[in-house]
Amino acid sequence: MYQIISDGSCDLPEQLAKDKGVEVVPFYVSFDDKTYYKEIEEMPIRKFYDLMVEKENVVFPKSSLPSIEDYIASFEKYVKQGIPIICICITVKFSGSYQAAMNARNILLETYPDAKIEVIDCTVNTVLQGMYVLEAVKLKEQGVPYEEAIRRLLSIRDTGRIFFTVGNVDYLKHGGRIGKLSGIAASVLKIRPLITLKEGEIFPSGLARSRRKSMEAVMNLLDNHVKALIAAGENMADYVVDVGYGYDISEAEAFLSEIKERFRNVLDVEQIRIYQIGATIAVHTGPYPLGVGFLKKA
Repeated sequence: MYQIISDGSCDLPEQLAKDKGVEVVPFYVSFDDKTYYKEIEEMPIRKFYDLMVEKENVVFPKSSLPSIEDYIASFEKYVKQGIPIICICITVKFSGSYQAAMNARNILLETYPDAKIEVIDCTVNTVLQGMYVLEAVKLKEQGVPYEEAIRRLLSIRDTGRIFFTVGNVDYLKHGGRIGKLSGIAASVLKIRPLITLKEGEIFPSGLARSRRKSMEAVMNLLDNHVKALIAAGENMADYVVDVGYGYDISEAEAFLSEIKERFRNVLDVEQIRIYQIGATIAVHTGPYPLGVGFLKKA
């Protein structure tokens, strides 16, 4: 019917992506500014986090986007078979991945003018991007036609939210993201910023003085958003929520248990999944991001 492709920012587990037939075009990551490894394929996520923790605040890793050639290689094999493509990319505010995919599309259209390649800036990233990709998978599995699937995906794009916290501001500052968060006093030691991502941008949502308080604050941000949607007449059965974490799976599992308890009567909490945040975003958040993704179903 059509092929779903995403860049590595989607952070879908490798086996899940394979099971769902999603092709992932990886980002690259480096710890020395010289040697870049394809995330997951050449730099497994567990190894990446182990290196981050080992070199924490000493060596700051960097990421690099997929190349035009990477996208051409991914697209062309489906184009040759006449299979339409939906390619979902990280927000353009964070990366040039979308533009690289668009350039690859335009190059291929010169040779294959009848090819159908839709490149979507999903306006989000990481676990929420993965949720968006899985909505595309559901549409495909339900037999929704290509053009209608694109329309539905675009219609839910602005409903996505990520509410999250990090271990400290060091990686945000080093990665140039601190300027996006006016209101976070980067010089204050041991603060935990609260951040909301929506419509392709990150926004400051407060500060917490401890990890415990920052986790509670993330749940409060989700709670406030859910209440606002309910007040606007939205049905929470039409939404999905998942947990994203970095290095510490046990902390994420405890966080999920608290979310299930708190939102049991409001959200379908038994469907919440836990996904590990990948290298593309972790280079900016550090090893201890923790939060929730929230999205309307397609």
